[in-house]
Formats: sequence, C-alpha cells, structure tokens
Amino acid sequence: MGRKNRTRQRAQPNRDGRPEGKRNRDDGWGAGYSEIIKENKLFEHYYTELKIVPEGEFEEFMEAMREPLPATIRITGYKSHAKEILHTLKEKYFKEVQDLEVDGQKIEAPQPLSWYPDELAWHTNLSRKILRKSPLLEKFHQFLVSETESGNISRQEAVSMIPPLLMKIEPQHKILDMCAAPGSKTAQLIEMLHSDMDIPFPEGFVIANDVDNKRCYLLVHQAKRLNSPCIMVVNHDASSIPRLHFDQDGKKDILFYDRILCDIRIAVRGVEQLAVGGRMVYSTCSLNPIEDEAVIAALLEKSEGALELADASADLPGLKYMPGITSWKVMTKEGQWFSDWSEVPTSRHTQIRPTMFPPTDPEKLANMKLERCMRILPHHQNTGGFFVAVLVKKAPMPWNRRHPKGETPAEGNPSVPDTPDPSEVKKDHVCGFSSVTELHIDMKCSVCSSPPPPKKMKLFGFKEDPFVFLTEDDPIFPPIQAFYDLSPDFPKLNVLTRTREGKKRNLYMVSKELRNVLLNNSERMKVINTGVKVWSRNNDGEQFGCAFRLAQEGIYTLCPYIRARIINISVEDVKVLLTQENPFLSKLGDDAHTQAKKLEMGSIVLRYLPDPQDLDAPQCPIDLCGWRGKTSIRAFVSRNECLHYLRMVGVEVFRDKQGKRNDGSTETEEESTEDAEGLSQEADLLEQEGEETEQNANGTEPVSSTCDGPTS
Repeated sequence: MGRKNRTRQRAQPNRDGRPEGKRNRDDGWGAGYSEIIKENKLFEHYYTELKIVPEGEFEEFMEAMREPLPATIRITGYKSHAKEILHTLKEKYFKEVQDLEVDGQKIEAPQPLSWYPDELAWHTNLSRKILRKSPLLEKFHQFLVSETESGNISRQEAVSMIPPLLMKIEPQHKILDMCAAPGSKTAQLIEMLHSDMDIPFPEGFVIANDVDNKRCYLLVHQAKRLNSPCIMVVNHDASSIPRLHFDQDGKKDILFYDRILCDIRIAVRGVEQLAVGGRMVYSTCSLNPIEDEAVIAALLEKSEGALELADASADLPGLKYMPGITSWKVMTKEGQWFSDWSEVPTSRHTQIRPTMFPPTDPEKLANMKLERCMRILPHHQNTGGFFVAVLVKKAPMPWNRRHPKGETPAEGNPSVPDTPDPSEVKKDHVCGFSSVTELHIDMKCSVCSSPPPPKKMKLFGFKEDPFVFLTEDDPIFPPIQAFYDLSPDFPKLNVLTRTREGKKRNLYMVSKELRNVLLNNSERMKVINTGVKVWSRNNDGEQFGCAFRLAQEGIYTLCPYIRARIINISVEDVKVLLTQENPFLSKLGDDAHTQAKKLEMGSIVLRYLPDPQDLDAPQCPIDLCGWRGKTSIRAFVSRNECLHYLRMVGVEVFRDKQGKRNDGSTETEEESTEDAEGLSQEADLLEQEGEETEQNANGTEPVSSTCDGPTS
C-alpha cells in the first residue's frame, strides 16, 4: 500500500483474500481525501473472530478506526538545539493555540507522547485546514513548515517512531534500513548515532535502501536535513540486497550489520545480513496475524535456534500494547475459515500456505514466546494500528553455516558467501523453505537462487555522478589547510568530490567506515547519495588565499578541526547578521568587531557560545558560516535555518496571506528586522508547505535568506 492511504480502512480484501483494516488519517498537516465508506462487515467479522481486541472494546476500536489520526511531530533529538525548540513550542506556540476555537471546533492543546523519551514527540488534532483559519494558527503552521525544512522537526506518524526506539542504537553500530523511504525512521536512526554531538564522526553508520529510484530522492532529501557524514542512500531490491565487503585488520571481510530495520517481504534477507548478537526490528502497519506473528513464527522455526524474540516490554514505558497471540485462523475473501493447514483444499494451496497457521507443536510454540511481539491498537492511545517484534541473532542462520572449500569463518562472525557451495544444494532449499511461497509472501529465496554469471551491475533511474575520494597529497589541501589552520588529525582521506575531471565544485565528507564501504563495493551497489557538503568553490576567494568557502551543511562536522578564522559573537550579533542584508563590521558588538578587523577577507566561522548565567539566551552553541568582506560581514544560511536561529534568539519574521511581514513581540525585534530585505523576499513558507521535491533531494543549492554570496 502507498504511504498516504496505508492507515485507511479498505473496502476490499488484500492480495491473498484476507480483509485488512487500516486507520484513516489526515496526511501531513491536513491533506484531505475524498469521502470514503468506513464500513466493512467482512473486516469486522474477521477481527471479531480473531479476538485480538479485548472483550468489550470492539466498538471503541472500530470508532477509532473511522476517525482521522492526530497530527504528530517529533523534535530531532541528536541536535543540541532540540531543547531550545521544545522550549519554544511549549512556552510560545502551544500556549497560543490552547483553548482557541475555529469554526466552533475547540483546539485541543498538543500533548506529548507519553512513551517517547524527553517529551520530544507530540500529537495534536490540528490539521492544515484548521491551521489556516486563524492568524495565530497560521503562524504556528509557518513555524512547523520552516523547522521541518531545517531538519529540526519531523512530521511522522506516532507508531512509526516505535521501531527505531526498540533498536537500542549506539554510536558504533552499523545499521541497515532495508525499505527506508520516505525516511522518517531513517532520520531517527541518524539522530541516535549522533546522540553525542561532541563526536563529529561516530564509528557507526546508516545504509538506507529503497527499491524505488524516485523514492530514494525523497529519502535523500529527508536525510540531508540532518547533515550527517554517516548516512548512505542506496537503490536495490531489498529481498536481494547485495552482501557488502569491507577492510578489517588488513583483510577483506563481509559486512554484517549490528541493527536492521525491515518489514514483511525482506525478513529472511535481513536476518542473513544481521551480525551475531545484533537486533533486527520487524514491523508492519497491519494488525493481521498472518502478516505478523505467522511471519515471526516461520522465521524462528527455520532459524533452528539462531534467532530469538527479545522481551521489549520495559523499553518504552507508557506505551500501551497487546502481547502477541499464539492462536489464529485463516479466512478467505469469501469468508470461509480454516483452522489448520489440513483443512485447506488443494485448489487453494497456492494462496494459502502452511506457515500462515500457528505451529502445531505446543512445546515448539511455547518456546517461540510469541507473546513478546507487540500489537498497538488504535483506540488505546489514539494512534494507527501497528505490529512490532524484536529479533536477536544468537548464531549464524543454519543455511549460512556452510563455507566454500578453503574458506574459514571469522571468529564470532562468520564470513558467509552469498550462496552455499552449489554441490551441497539438493532438491529442497538449504534454507529450509520448500518453496518460494513458504513464508506466504511474494519474495525470492535469497539463499538458494544461484547467482547469474558475473557481469556489470545494471543501473536504473538517474545516472549518478561518481564518488571520488581525494588523496592526502591532493593539491587542493595545502591552501585549505593553511587558510583555516586545520588540526593535524583532520581526516583528509574522508573528503570526496563528485567529479573525476575539471575543477572540483563541492567537497564532501563521509565517516571513515562509510569510506571503507564505498571503496570496497563500488561495483556491487548503486549509491544514490552520501556525504555532507563541507566546502564550496568560490573563485573570488583565490585572491584571499583559499578558493573554497565553508558550507553551512557541514559546519558542525568541520568545526572540531578548524583553528582559525573564527569570530565569537553575541546574541545581538546573531540578530544583526541574520536580519541585515550586508551589515558593516561596525554593526557588530565591540568584541566581535575587534576580532573581525584582525581577519583578512574570506570565509569565516561565526560562533555563539551559551552563557549559563543568561537563561534568557539560547543555551546551546550556534555555528554559522560567514564571509568577511572589505568593510562588511554576512552569514551564509538557508532561509529556513535563518528563521530557526532568529527564533532561538527571540526574533520571528511572520508573513501574512497578503505577503506582508508581521513583526513579533520582542523588544529588540523592530530594530533588528528593519533591514531584513532578504527574509521578506525569500521566506514564502506557505508556498512550500514543506513538500519534498526531487529537485531539492538531488542536492540543489539551498537558497540563502540574507546571504546570497560573498561580497567585498
């Protein structure tokens, strides 16, 4: 099902004849659908018979299914600005919308999701239509849109936030998101890798995959907002995603992932690529046990003890869920029931498979501990329906324990070929599945299908520019090193460009581990995007000693290595730099003015450090890219980031429907916004409404607000 209609109740049974019910929702900030009939007797009959809803709650369950989902937002947790955004939301916007009435509808105050850590996720009954009814709500809408575009807020369905939280991500983990688009869960994974902002390059990384080439660019756009050097977007069919190699201790090894996020079609391939000791979170937006417990039971049975269900009951305090079930039946689209495989007529064997039924051996069933699965029902906490299970890998999968002659497994984490030795493959699949449909889903058996003869990988969709790593002695580095006084531990080998010939326009950085993956797998995978931009070519800069200016996207990655061309600024300086088009140096405070006069022309870092004694000022550091001209100074910041930082220092520029700017209520705002021509020209947020476009996703240069380029 498509993302936009996946939570809506469907009037027709799904692909194998089973009725399926999803919850209706208002997508985004209120994108509407044509009225649909929210009645399905077959659906009600099916779930009544299965008894997945506690006795006496079925009507409440059905009523919740018919209602739109609340809008939910998540504040990105890895950025040090998260607490500032939360403070702004709670103290300003939430208070403004509380107790308002729009067209007779009372606006409920947004509430935090009780199970999400640190109050970083909230839900509200506001929709886009309601947001536009009142100037105060429209202001809130513009805030949500611009902060979403800046990567500081994510609009995400509540239940989809659950799987990343159950993965227990640590900064050193290698993570695979197998069906990642549109990218909201991927963003959570990236945030968790960067939980310690003092570490610019965590040892871990996220490889985010999607089979749809166009959706990969939406995924890129979502990931780019977080400006991480530890994310790679690839384009493969997840059921046959290639096994990757990497260098470890001077020899080539196979890459196994510490954490994997997957859904229904790709569970087998997922557990194959999971490291021993790793966790794989399997989730669906279905309540149907045939897509849920039946898949988990089949995996556990065929793993022969290599997998076990983890008990995640204590991981999210406050989350209400029902334990997994151990008994269920199968129903056809005509309403015919089967309690056991033996009852299924031969004519239906291609649609109904043995693994759709619960295991018949009571001891085996008890050992699976299916009750450790978690089913979230819509009426318990006003969410969509959801199922999630956490699998831990205790040993290699049984069909991966064979090794080609002369090859020995690595200690604790076997190096396994993509397929077993052909001489060992008999009539039955070595993985234990007697047919492709044994897992009752349409997928290939990635273990047993023989690979085709080696040939060049076919590329579909857009042809990507190459990823070319620079060498340590590249002539680009000496002027950069001297101009910014880079520290000796700056990782030059992690710098790459997207062209083999001609002048290099932009320089990007990836983590050491992603560099390792890229260099060892260029012919095995299609990489859509990786790296964070850290420098952009500016030919005017050559006369000042360096042809590359700093890029705001990579400022937090670069800053730990930059030891020169830094100007420490105050809150008032931030206001001047972000609201005046091209202020003279004298507009800065005395301290910043003195520092600026000592620097030659060219690219600079403008750094605000919090004062713990001044609690009215932002309590997080701010680094801005800038340009020191002959007599003036300016910041290079995209329009939405500009609005974000202005809000942090108490300034808000709001545009009404006539395009006029309405100033906020802070004492200093009138003075600080008098020269904000760039903001008034660029900040048409309503026109954007946060939509993700392929143009943006493909790396288009962000439009600056008051900072369009270097000036002298």
